[in-house]
Amino acid sequence: MQIVAALFVENFEITEAPGPAARINLTGAMFSMASPAPVPVTVSPHLVGLIYCPPSEAGNGVFEVVFRRGLDPDEEGDPVARNVSPFTVEPGKFTYRLVRGELEFTEYNQVFAHCRINQGPWHVVPFTLLPPVPEA
Repeated sequence: MQIVAALFVENFEITEAPGPAARINLTGAMFSMASPAPVPVTVSPHLVGLIYCPPSEAGNGVFEVVFRRGLDPDEEGDPVARNVSPFTVEPGKFTYRLVRGELEFTEYNQVFAHCRINQGPWHVVPFTLLPPVPEA
């Protein structure tokens, strides 16, 4: 199986189209956001992982996401957050996993979502917390 895409999004919706075929509506895809308050703060962005299962595979897997401050998935120290989600998908089809990270920030910086299926290669998605936008 393979990760087709992984993104932080504001909203995620699946609709049916003729065929029957599924349509995935992603809105507010982002790699950064303004903090809702000064640090320290906890934000909970949604990460959606789109997964494809080739017809020759069984269709059972585990989607793992480890949020870290650095790019190296094997770095020392505790992760910021971690989620493990088993899934089943029909061979030859797609599925998705929606992960809501509870990310604590003590300064404005980046967190990297390291995503993988089973023990496969890591797919890295950056997320940057920016200072709050002053109200007008």
